[in-house]
Amino acid sequence: MNYETTWETLLCEVNEQIATITLNRPKVLNALNARVFDELEAVFTALSNDPSVRVVLLTGSGEKAFAAGADINELAATDATTGEAKARRGQAVFRLIETCGKPVIACINGFALGGGCELAMACTLRLASETARLGQPEVKLGLVPGYGGTQRLPRLVGQSAALRLLLTGEMIGAAEALRLGLVDEVVPTERLMTRAKELALAIVAMAPLAVAGCIEAVLRGSELGIDDAMKVEASIFGRLCGTADKAEGTAAFLEKRAPKWTAR
Repeated sequence: MNYETTWETLLCEVNEQIATITLNRPKVLNALNARVFDELEAVFTALSNDPSVRVVLLTGSGEKAFAAGADINELAATDATTGEAKARRGQAVFRLIETCGKPVIACINGFALGGGCELAMACTLRLASETARLGQPEVKLGLVPGYGGTQRLPRLVGQSAALRLLLTGEMIGAAEALRLGLVDEVVPTERLMTRAKELALAIVAMAPLAVAGCIEAVLRGSELGIDDAMKVEASIFGRLCGTADKAEGTAAFLEKRAPKWTAR
């Protein structure tokens, strides 16, 4: 796939096995509309099936916003039936991002509100600039988050902290988001993408099947009791023991050389 094809709402480029996707609607603070969801689905489906891409960086164009939320004009036109369909659509696309098999790093520059915050939470890791602002303000519109926010937020920050943010619609800064565990690291704005690439390159150096296995084990295990989750871990461990990469990794360690991964 030509990732640099003409997207209406996105930019995408691939370098050094790292794909960078940029939400590109700066005039509306990268608000999420139906077209954005269609294009996110298309590009992440392609990336998940591309072995040459090992890590994905996701950010927003301009300095003001990662994504300021759902398109309010679209929301205003929904009723009970179309509203549920809209929520299910957003949930499905964000779940695709979460389970695409590649680490996805949200690079949060500016506002990540409502659907934008939910998009960031669907990513594997979250880096925030010092000027980032995050929140779930849906209660101010007479709504609840509809793209997974009520489920992922408590898993990240705990039930009490999540309810405080959900019930007040409060917008918090990067430092508070880091304290709560909503983001993993805060960096100066000018260092955001550089730091994200450093982290991505560190992951690229690891065994790709093992990286995918770690993500799979955590996601599947988080939905199970501890005993069943341990079985999932053992199954993935056993599966990886039969791979060429495991043989290469152990041989390289014993021979004191750098491994050469083949994703087999």
